[in-house]
Amino acid sequence: MDGIKLQICTLMLAALPFAACASTASLAVVRREFAPTGTLRVAINYNNPLLAKRDAATGELSGLAVDLARELARRVGVRIEFIPYDSAGKITASALGNVWDIAFLAIDPLRGKNIDFTAAYIDLEGTYMVAAHSPFQRIEDVDREGVRIAVTAGSAYDLLLSRELKHAQIVRAEDTPKSIELMLEQKLAAVAAVRTVLVAEAKRAPDLRVLSGGFMTIAQAAGVPKGRPAAARYVGEFIEEMKSSGFIASALKRYGHGPDDAIVASPASVVRQK
Repeated sequence: MDGIKLQICTLMLAALPFAACASTASLAVVRREFAPTGTLRVAINYNNPLLAKRDAATGELSGLAVDLARELARRVGVRIEFIPYDSAGKITASALGNVWDIAFLAIDPLRGKNIDFTAAYIDLEGTYMVAAHSPFQRIEDVDREGVRIAVTAGSAYDLLLSRELKHAQIVRAEDTPKSIELMLEQKLAAVAAVRTVLVAEAKRAPDLRVLSGGFMTIAQAAGVPKGRPAAARYVGEFIEEMKSSGFIASALKRYGHGPDDAIVASPASVVRQK
């Protein structure tokens, strides 16, 4: 019996170097896919304040997406470079251009043609802002003939409303601030955006109000360009850990976001209790 135990221990010890090498090799593949240039290039949409903000004077980026990217780069062991965008649509349009290695933006089937997404890490609400005197009281009131709605071109809500609206017309602007300007200048019936942004605007302008409820839940995720399977698997596991560890919840709180702004998304898979 002692001889058998000795043989088992010997086999286990012999396997350790192989396991270590396999782990190192796997990380090397992940690093190569994540940062083919040697630097992790991160696309950041600073048009969504729930994800990131850009200092107008210095250009410095900060926020939840920035913190997640820094932690990911630290774990993979690569340098990091932030590439700022003023809309998610522009990030999506450049997905095949080899200009970024990871991005943080909302999941959408159209975007999924060129981007491999993780499960969501936070959920936001898309809703409408209207004039204070508007007859619209409910989300469903807005989809009517003759109604024009301002949106940010290529945004998650633009993509969804383009598929779902039956009667109302979409009018597109470059970013959310410009879509709000467009609504006011052209006297459009509504503007669609993330609730947090619209509520902040309505607080500054008492002649505007935000409808209760929403037309969609905007699932924010991380994504890598298609064709990088090791990187996609790694970042998927990374996002799940960031949710379960409290990293994301802590970051939301640190940046002043409460449950009315965003909530941490559910785990990608839930083990049911028997």
